Amino acid sequence: MIKRTFGMAALVLACAGAMTALPTGNAQAAEASVKCDLAFNLSGWSLIYKHAEGNGTITCDNGQRSNVKIVVVGGGLTAGKYHIDHGKGEISNVHSIDDVYGSYAQAGAEAGVVKSSTAQVLTKGTTSLALAGTGEGVNLGVSVGKFTISKR
Repeated sequence: MIKRTFGMAALVLACAGAMTALPTGNAQAAEASVKCDLAFNLSGWSLIYKHAEGNGTITCDNGQRSNVKIVVVGGGLTAGKYHIDHGKGEISNVHSIDDVYGSYAQAGAEAGVVKSSTAQVLTKGTTSLALAGTGEGVNLGVSVGKFTISKR
């Protein structure tokens, strides 16, 4: 009888703990629903080592806004010189604009002569950044690196 009572008490406490944990998990998931957009310009070069710099503006759907600096560094089998004008990025799964800053892992293949374009999805933990843009230049190769966003 004591074992059965103790077992039932443990089951009730476990269910109660699970019930109180559910709303907290849902609240945290809901908090990460801020979406931010990045508008940017970028120019760079590559010859085995890849380097590009630019600037942009981040605007979030919660009203936050920031001017940012962008630096891309990496390496691979690449060669070229290019610039991207009026690029766009979509940043998802953030709690606030503060989650946007930092370095994103980057891997890509580039090919372009005169008119150049890019489309990539980068990640930083659970945050993702989808980039798209067009520009001019000559670039060819495959590279890996990091795409860093910091306050300007």
